[in-house]
Amino acid sequence: MENKKSKDLRNKILDLTEEYFKEAHKRKPFSPGEDYINYSGRVFDHNEGISLINSSLDFWLTSGHYCNEFQKKFSNYLGVRNSLLTNSGSSANLLALSALTSDKLGKKKIEEGSEIITVAAGFPTTVNPIYQNNLIPVFLDVDENTGNINPAILEDALTKKTRGIMLAHTLGNPFDLDSVCDFVEHNDLWLIEDNCDALGSKWDGKHTGTFGDISTQSFYPPHHLTMGEGGTVNTNSPKLKKIIESFRDWGRDCWCESGVDDTCGKRFNWELGQLPKGYDHKYIYSHIGYNLKVTDLQAAVGVAQIDKIDAFIKARKENHAFFQENLRKYDEYLKLPEKYKKADPSWFGFIINIKPEAPFQRNELVNFLEENKVATRMLFAGNLTKQPAYINKKHKIIGELEKTDELMKNAFWIGVYPGINDEMRNYVLEVFDQFFKRF
Repeated sequence: MENKKSKDLRNKILDLTEEYFKEAHKRKPFSPGEDYINYSGRVFDHNEGISLINSSLDFWLTSGHYCNEFQKKFSNYLGVRNSLLTNSGSSANLLALSALTSDKLGKKKIEEGSEIITVAAGFPTTVNPIYQNNLIPVFLDVDENTGNINPAILEDALTKKTRGIMLAHTLGNPFDLDSVCDFVEHNDLWLIEDNCDALGSKWDGKHTGTFGDISTQSFYPPHHLTMGEGGTVNTNSPKLKKIIESFRDWGRDCWCESGVDDTCGKRFNWELGQLPKGYDHKYIYSHIGYNLKVTDLQAAVGVAQIDKIDAFIKARKENHAFFQENLRKYDEYLKLPEKYKKADPSWFGFIINIKPEAPFQRNELVNFLEENKVATRMLFAGNLTKQPAYINKKHKIIGELEKTDELMKNAFWIGVYPGINDEMRNYVLEVFDQFFKRF
């Protein structure tokens, strides 16, 4: 417990922290053509700084009460029973799929060599856990209008080895959850929802990240919320929660929080594996796990960030709607993003696909935007099967990845994150207008 002097010093430090952040991180006026308009980034104020410094003064450092607070707030927001913090969205994906290989799942366990349906048009860390668990990715083509899996060919991918589906909602745009969930239920498969780009997106009024057996979230700076590094694994299943925690925390069988002993009430009364009865439960391991915990310092930032989530999502939707409306005049050359009727996306970015008949190539437009300080990004890896790291890795392709290749060659996206204000998005539009004056 802090004494009076310590409390007074803490309050002085926090007051100075607020003063510092308001001065050092105050927003500067936008200078068109000089200031770079990023594709995404951190949006914060003094509240995040205060929370961070307050945590540092506790000097707990590892997972602690800020982690618990964030997990509770986040699970309540998303509408799931359990949200488990980890050190990144990539780790969240690894934990999600690894959990499904646990012996504790009995006949539902995913065995080595099993097949997992996914897409090649996406970010590597949606697919990497498939390889990391000695499973086989089965790549399906995407719909060019949404960038998501084409559900019409799901049946073509089904074999006796199929055990699950692992998919991301591309740039926050929900994939066809009705079709995917029906397919999963009918064939008794697992579904992992990579919701890292889609926090706040909804399908038929329900949050994405709540449809799968497990979902994942990322809090890397470009994402909807940030802790710098961080992520969550979300599930409604008590059994999966315990397994995920085990894989995250070295593979241990014990589920005590950091700094806590004997949560189970029988720490020295377990008899597991071939260990002697009474071996300390804190040192019994039921999985070949990892150490993928997050620190309280990171969680403290998240606790301040989560109070802003509704405003962040509103800004993303407004920025996306602006570009959707104002770039429509160039539909002779551009394919603009589309969504399913039931989808209400919390957009991560604004994707643009150059039509084949356009009198210019994607890179001409991209280079023009970049030269004028407007950041662009490709649709992540484009086609993973063509990336150097994956060319010689075992996989299956169902049909042709025709639309995947089209997006790889012709698509890119620009930012819609809350840091883009009216002045900045108007400038972005002016740059597009300048480019199209050529044609």
